[in-house]
Amino acid sequence: MSATKVRAKNAIAEPADIDRTDRAILRQLQRDASLSNVALAAKVHLSPPACLRRVERLKRLGFIDGVVARLNPQAVGAGMLVMIGVVLDRSTPESFAAFEKAAAKISGCMECHVVTGEFDYFMLIRTQNGESFNRLHAEQLLYLPGVRQVRSFMVLRSVLSTTELPLAV
Repeated sequence: MSATKVRAKNAIAEPADIDRTDRAILRQLQRDASLSNVALAAKVHLSPPACLRRVERLKRLGFIDGVVARLNPQAVGAGMLVMIGVVLDRSTPESFAAFEKAAAKISGCMECHVVTGEFDYFMLIRTQNGESFNRLHAEQLLYLPGVRQVRSFMVLRSVLSTTELPLAV
């Protein structure tokens, strides 16, 4: 078995494992994953079969985790974005694990990150409006295990929001 195949089974590949054409494919797919293989191949100057082989290889190597539709938050009733800083009362593996398990079940929780600095976690939550966030806060956030402090920051206007990751040339 080749080193690439072993690596693909055991870990995510390194950026050095892909070339300029692979990066072009990834850029195009980040912008529009609904492109047909034929359209994608034309954009990256490959034949459709060669393009399909490369996309499948990028999936096997772990560069492509999945393909999803990005929904319009306002259209689906989740137009309010709230950033939440959380401080736990203890810094033990058990308290972190309990919090993380519970946070994964919070309605509208889009992201939850362990961070350095003043807070232990930052969460991004989508909800309909201020009233629905108030209910979420009272019914769910206040009952997260091990929480000493929750600070909420309601987003007034998004200046930049992207899912595109930077790719070296």
